[in-house]
Amino acid sequence: MRWRVIGILWLAAAGAAWAAGVDTNPMNYDPQVRAAYKDFYNLDYTGAVEILERYHGAHKGDPQATAYLVDALVFQELYNEDLLDTTFYANDGFLTGRHATVEDEKKRDQIFALADEAVEEANWRLSQNPNDVNALFARAWVRSLRCTYVAMVERGYGAGFRLATKARDDAARVLELDPNYVDAKLITGVYEYVVGALPWPFKLMIGFAGITGSRATGLEMLRDAGNRGVLTGLDARTAIALFLRREGKYDQAIEVVRQLKNEYPHDFLFCLEEANLRKDAGEGMRAVDAYRQIQTDNAKPGYFAEARMELADFGLGDALRGQRHYDDAAEAYEQAAATRGAGLELKIRSLLDAGESRDVSEQRQLALRDYQAAIDAGPSTSRADQARRYLRAPYTGN
Repeated sequence: MRWRVIGILWLAAAGAAWAAGVDTNPMNYDPQVRAAYKDFYNLDYTGAVEILERYHGAHKGDPQATAYLVDALVFQELYNEDLLDTTFYANDGFLTGRHATVEDEKKRDQIFALADEAVEEANWRLSQNPNDVNALFARAWVRSLRCTYVAMVERGYGAGFRLATKARDDAARVLELDPNYVDAKLITGVYEYVVGALPWPFKLMIGFAGITGSRATGLEMLRDAGNRGVLTGLDARTAIALFLRREGKYDQAIEVVRQLKNEYPHDFLFCLEEANLRKDAGEGMRAVDAYRQIQTDNAKPGYFAEARMELADFGLGDALRGQRHYDDAAEAYEQAAATRGAGLELKIRSLLDAGESRDVSEQRQLALRDYQAAIDAGPSTSRADQARRYLRAPYTGN
């Protein structure tokens, strides 16, 4: 019954897509797939994975079914590592700094094995029909998902970029064969924007290889995917919000995120992102209120399928620090660091920021404790280097 209801709702949306002349893999309309993605966008990754494992088993040999499962497993792992907090990617420090993550090798091997399986399945279909757009898209999508994992978890930017280029080439071929296959514009749009937004030294290096990108072109593609995409519409709008935030267009980004939040009000990350954007927009206590609303909602049984409250505590610390409430900020950061299961990178960031807040409020002994804890948690990271400097001389900024 659940799948039937979801299927009816999805068919209504599908009617709009068909009316707009959009082509997509028919599997994207399957009620089981839509049920899985309803769980996915409510951050019930366990529920989504369970459905998609069954679906994968019932559709052996189909690269799209395998790619669905890869999608759920990749984002489940990123969420578990606290790597879906967009504050982490809002500046170029993500590319240049030394960061800390604890990779689950068993999960990595499962993801990579399934990604290889999907590519092999797509390759077989393409050997039978080189213009099979569904196989080309599935291969592009799974390569982009593997790229996401490699870049975000392993910081393997070289390998990630090679995967991204292959994914872009496949997606571009899909659009060449069928311009109405709008889902492919998520992959080409992200590639265009990211390459166009790379820091100048990176852009110079790849420019010699004839690789170019355009932020404007990327956003245009993503807007089309966001408006008309069947499988990738919500992901495209999420990417738009991230890129608008990166460009400091906070009001526009908030508008996009509020639309997403209206569709999925129990998605913890959409609620968190609105608070993050209000903080970065300089809305002060309004941002503090947004973070505290997340804490209130999380206290309601079942409101969020799974909430990584350390992310909200960290954001609250940032917002309070921006209002010069340094003691409260330090407590929020320390709460984030102390949360059971918090990702290692977030823990180190929180401890360093807690130490800085303690220093500003002239609580030197507490600051020294936080700095040392940051060093102990990630001794070879860029933030540990900062903490060592503050052990020698107090932080004097704000």
